[in-house]
Amino acid sequence: MAESRKLIVGLGNPGPRYEKTRHNAGFIAVDFFAGTRDLTIKGSAMGGEYCSARLAGRQVILLKPQNFMNRSGECVARFANYYAIASADILVIHDDLDLAPGRVKIVSGGGAGGHNGIRSLIRHLGTGDFPRLKIGIGHPRDLGDAAGMPVERFVLSRFPDDQWSMVRNNLAFIAEGIDLFITQDIQAAMNKVNRKEPPAG
Repeated sequence: MAESRKLIVGLGNPGPRYEKTRHNAGFIAVDFFAGTRDLTIKGSAMGGEYCSARLAGRQVILLKPQNFMNRSGECVARFANYYAIASADILVIHDDLDLAPGRVKIVSGGGAGGHNGIRSLIRHLGTGDFPRLKIGIGHPRDLGDAAGMPVERFVLSRFPDDQWSMVRNNLAFIAEGIDLFITQDIQAAMNKVNRKEPPAG
């Protein structure tokens, strides 16, 4: 029996204006993972940038939707339908306000939690039963440098140097979680990522 395909989605906003912003943590992580496999996400189709490769004996598609965040689900649903990928085989990587900078967590599904990209995916996939890898960006109320900043502005701002260092230093750890999702399953990825704090700073 053929191995199921896997779709790895990094969420973000397209264009140079949004590079290295908090909301683009998903783009940053999926680009890093691609680099660990000598892949480049440069194909363009169905509203997204993507690449497709054979990894661990199965087809894996790495995808960066090029709609803006609140329309990400349109692109993801097109890819999922075209490649006949079940929701359980879609790993969505995104920023999370409820996790402190430097924290990473994998969950197997759930609601949108106020994230516009996840809300769009749930709407277009017709389910919230897809795994997510959450990258902590903190909440402005808890961060001295951003206290009082509206959330909408906060997520579209760039990481300060210390928090960018945390994200950058955690990328290899995040890539391990993605790799386990591809080569084993969501439980193996959760066991690795959720059982301890990743290295920070």
